[in-house]
Amino acid sequence: MKSKMFQVDVFTDKPFCGNPAGVVLDAENLDDDLMQKIATKMNLSETAFVIPKGECSFEVRFFTPECEIDLCGHATIAAFYVLSIKERIKGKKKGVVEAVQNTKIGKLPVRVFFEDGKIQRIMMQQGKPKSYGEISRLDEICEFMNIDISDIGLNNIDLKPEIISTGLKDMIIPVRNRRILDKLKIDFGKLKKYSLKNDIIGVHVFSTDQDRSIEEAFCRNFAPAVGINEESATGTSNGALIYYLSKNALLKNDKLLVQQGSSLNRPSQIFCEIVKRGSNYTVHVGGKAGIAVEGTIVV
Repeated sequence: MKSKMFQVDVFTDKPFCGNPAGVVLDAENLDDDLMQKIATKMNLSETAFVIPKGECSFEVRFFTPECEIDLCGHATIAAFYVLSIKERIKGKKKGVVEAVQNTKIGKLPVRVFFEDGKIQRIMMQQGKPKSYGEISRLDEICEFMNIDISDIGLNNIDLKPEIISTGLKDMIIPVRNRRILDKLKIDFGKLKKYSLKNDIIGVHVFSTDQDRSIEEAFCRNFAPAVGINEESATGTSNGALIYYLSKNALLKNDKLLVQQGSSLNRPSQIFCEIVKRGSNYTVHVGGKAGIAVEGTIVV
């Protein structure tokens, strides 16, 4: 049995930047065990397995090298970039093509933007944002991050870390400045135990150069509990981040540009959007992508 596989650099338009994700097309004949073995063999942070369900409709499953997860932002962008570039999704000269992915958390819209017949960016709608509460025990966080309690917060604003999900539960942790962010020395063993204890995928640490009216943030993401010590670009965690900033009235408008991956020499740009209608929020996250490797898996 043969399946087409791809390695896609996501949240970038430059080679060997962004976050690489695996994509396997026409995965309907692969069982769970084979999907996990392929994801482990590819050894990328996540691999997406795509099963066609109809015109512009696809079931997508996501595996890390260690386990299946409910949703992955950058692997979604990778999958729909491949589907579009290989014309499984029919493009257009200019405008937006709407598609749907069926995931473990439900059906989520994906928009593919075209200009002059070329893919400009892909934006995915994430799950409804949900807060699981602020974290008051900062000493435990400081222990695995090797920082002081006074380092937690945003510039001159006292903010607490908070567990938020737009598909995956991440802890959003603000730090006072980029120097603290850049110099983090994470104890991955302690963080893994903390993550499993608190039922989170990992921690998403950020800083910004702006006190309020924030338009840009700088982030690092750590998820050893699912086999990823640090990730160069993340979709769902940045969806959680824009919700965190919006609910704390810290955004300039409804958009956020996230810079991530410089610590791994894979700079990435993630575009985030949020719309609030009453008490309901809708989050979209996306960016650019490009195929780095293309081949065939024989199983």
